[in-house]
Amino acid sequence: MPKLRIPLAAELPQPEEIDVEAIVSGYRNGIIDLVCVLGPTASGKTRYAVQLARRINALVGAPMVEIISADSRQVYRGMDIGTGKDLCEYGEIPYHMIDIQPAGAKYNVYEYQKDFVKVYQNILGRGCFPLLCGGTGLYIEAATCGYDFNKETPSVNPAELPHKCFYIGTLVDRETRNARIDARLEARLEEGLIEEVKGLLDSGISSEDLIYYGLEYKFVTQHVLGILSYDELFTLLSNAIHQFAKRQMTWFRGMERDGVVIHWTQV
Repeated sequence: MPKLRIPLAAELPQPEEIDVEAIVSGYRNGIIDLVCVLGPTASGKTRYAVQLARRINALVGAPMVEIISADSRQVYRGMDIGTGKDLCEYGEIPYHMIDIQPAGAKYNVYEYQKDFVKVYQNILGRGCFPLLCGGTGLYIEAATCGYDFNKETPSVNPAELPHKCFYIGTLVDRETRNARIDARLEARLEEGLIEEVKGLLDSGISSEDLIYYGLEYKFVTQHVLGILSYDELFTLLSNAIHQFAKRQMTWFRGMERDGVVIHWTQV
């Protein structure tokens, strides 16, 4: 899939401290038009993004930052526990691109790019600072590297996309990440993940549609249908999430090979 532009190449930086004052200065002086916090699942990216937003707001002395989600499954309403929305983490920070589609829909990156531009331009138009946060690499690149879906009729105006993105990656060692994944899975099951899936099925959403969404919704649906025991559900789902996290990191490493500079920070 061709891109409209590619960021300049640079060497992979070592884990570093992020200079929040420099980010604020970059926003104000036009050096930065978007900050993107990315990372694999269970790396703490949402919490970090909210903390960063609060630090920026404190420096500016006003509520300036609004977060745009880049998560391919958090767009669906009613799919809360399995997608890890954790909306309480945002607190007073406004967020966008969450709960914008009904469960059962088939939202895609083409639609995401168009919706992102609308939200992004709206935030800029109000004089605020947009902050993209998520782990769906395809959506992140559609927003910041400008996938051209139709050469004859571009889906978006390239001029409306961010061109000066500052990427921050949430870095966590593999052992810690794996432990977080398993602990989080246990917590979500205790919080009612199975009941959430049963409720979605009872609402008329087909099992095929839920399985299409993958990970939690795939394996829990198979458990509800009697295909998997609880132990099989946990083992298979845990393994799938670990593999998913590895694929996410592979994607981000690929972005770096394409020239994207990601400032990795320990969280």
